[in-house]
Amino acid sequence: MPDHVDPASCVEEAAGDVGDAVNSDNVVPLSTDNPFSAMDEAMTTQAVSGRRSERLPVIVLWLVAVIVIVVDQVSKQWALFVLSDGRHTALLGRALGLVLVRNPGAAFSFATGQTWIFALIASFVVAVIIRVSRNLASRSWAVALGLVLGGAVGNLIDRLLREPGFLRGHVIDFIDYGGYFVGNVADIAIVLAAVGIIILSLGGWEIDGTRAGAPGNPEAEVTDGSTSSARRKDRAEASFEPAGSSGASGRAASAEPQ
Repeated sequence: MPDHVDPASCVEEAAGDVGDAVNSDNVVPLSTDNPFSAMDEAMTTQAVSGRRSERLPVIVLWLVAVIVIVVDQVSKQWALFVLSDGRHTALLGRALGLVLVRNPGAAFSFATGQTWIFALIASFVVAVIIRVSRNLASRSWAVALGLVLGGAVGNLIDRLLREPGFLRGHVIDFIDYGGYFVGNVADIAIVLAAVGIIILSLGGWEIDGTRAGAPGNPEAEVTDGSTSSARRKDRAEASFEPAGSSGASGRAASAEPQ
């Protein structure tokens, strides 16, 4: 063993060893299996599932609308091929039957000859529903709005494409309700949508998925529960305060309103 070791030479030796270790090809890579990678993966999965849940009501809306449009147009074509104008076919006695009617107006033959007005109204309704769907987060509202959209587009197609011409086309009606009025599948969808919208509105359900006045409503928690949550936090801090600061905790408890 040498009697004397030069500190400077030791430092140089250590620096050389470190340099060799850095430049060597046998550096062990960091393990990718760590808690942070698992956390990132979990957060990514939650974000993807959240985006899917946000898109689901919009998908439901368009799916319902497409089904209504297809069923409405197919049933109207069937009525044109099978039924004769003005000839009634009984299904449930006088309560329900089939009769082919070419309606130039609205329901109950209202505003006959003003088809272009209802075509413009239907176009406006479609535009409003498409705009509202951006904030849609309720499946129930998605079904209701999908029924409205499908019914409006179903009758709009008749007014745009059927005889006697563009914006003047006659709507094909063939379902006779006891002689009181004659409708079609699009009319049924619109009536069901109106009933659903009334129920949802009276129940306080909103388009964004919340419910007015419900305990779990985020808006109610922000406006009404902010003070109470702050008080609960103060009480928890006071209860877990060390024994050495009993005087401060007593003052805080006495200052807090009962």
